[in-house]
Amino acid sequence: MESSFNGDDAIEKLKGIQITSLDDEDDDDNDYDSEDEEEEQQEPVTLGFLEKPKHPWSLLRQLYPSKAGGSPAWLDPINIPSGRSCVCDICGNPLQFLLQVYAPISDKESTFHRTLFVFMCPKMSCLRNDQHEQWKKGGEKPLRSVKVFRCQLPHLNPFYSSDAPRFNGTDEPSKPGVALCDWCGTWKGDRVCSSCKTTRYCSPAHQSKHYKHHKIGCQQLSLSQIPGSSSNNRKTTSTERNKAASNELWPEYEIRNEDENEFDSDMSDDNEHDNQLVSKKSSDGTMESLLDCFKADSDRKYWASFQERIAKAPEQVLRYCRNDSARPLWCTSSGRPSKQDIPNCNYCGSRMIFECQILPQLLYYFGVKNESDSLDWANIIIYTCRASCDGSTAYKQEFAWVQL
Repeated sequence: MESSFNGDDAIEKLKGIQITSLDDEDDDDNDYDSEDEEEEQQEPVTLGFLEKPKHPWSLLRQLYPSKAGGSPAWLDPINIPSGRSCVCDICGNPLQFLLQVYAPISDKESTFHRTLFVFMCPKMSCLRNDQHEQWKKGGEKPLRSVKVFRCQLPHLNPFYSSDAPRFNGTDEPSKPGVALCDWCGTWKGDRVCSSCKTTRYCSPAHQSKHYKHHKIGCQQLSLSQIPGSSSNNRKTTSTERNKAASNELWPEYEIRNEDENEFDSDMSDDNEHDNQLVSKKSSDGTMESLLDCFKADSDRKYWASFQERIAKAPEQVLRYCRNDSARPLWCTSSGRPSKQDIPNCNYCGSRMIFECQILPQLLYYFGVKNESDSLDWANIIIYTCRASCDGSTAYKQEFAWVQL
């Protein structure tokens, strides 16, 4: 795939997806996901696979990573989402970081850097409500537990050097980011511990969760701030404070990209793919489990197509294809949106197009147990502004469609 920094070999190490902007076409000629659509458009698809980061610095924001789990590597580290944008509209708790995809658009200066960020509530009950809410029509705003934000920056910006990253651990951002919550490492830490005046939180919920882990460190921090105090002069680092939180965050992975057409031939004897992240037995079991969920006669054709495409690379967790004629890979005919179900961009009014989909295989890597109340989905489809519009809002909210 192309590099976003043309002509510089170093940038080839970027794990992002390089795309081109879309030509201006008549929107009426591009009806999508209509009820009478039978076949998925066969457009080139980029697949995302998970692997553990090779270095401690591999997923830092100045390297423009694509990643899943852990905390986000905010592209704009200052003007991150705040207020109601950060919480589940159904239960009111802070959303948890799911994944981010680095996807610059090559021939538009304002999208030289461009990343999509996906967050969701870890409660399955909220996801079920979300799936019902998304069908609301008539201007009624649905309550969402899955939210997507798009951030983009020009080549010359205040946060990063215009030079290509070196990928040797020496890259540094041009300026620090806003102080984040010491529990989740995700949202702005607007609330400060009243005792130590140091530890920050994004919400009362995370302050309450952190208290039993923080109270001893809080006393140490408080004593170290007393003039002349010799006890515990060592400052508690953010990493130390976040050890407890890491047990609740999903494990962190780098997203590695491959073209789907590379998996068209039989690779069972290919030494390059002998060291699979998921054994064939495990992937077969996953597919059988999914098959048990979709036995309706009307869904068999869609399921057969879905199974055939996924079986080429069963470890894929992400499918990416930003193209006017691209369509998601639906696993069932039911639960698909019509053209009217996909809203226009809230910021410029352009229609939204399919950009990527998140597969349930991601839950395997996150260690989510297969229980009745555990988080689960069939598809999370991400639609974004066709124009990838600019504006004063650093993080523009896009649209996610949930298929359970």
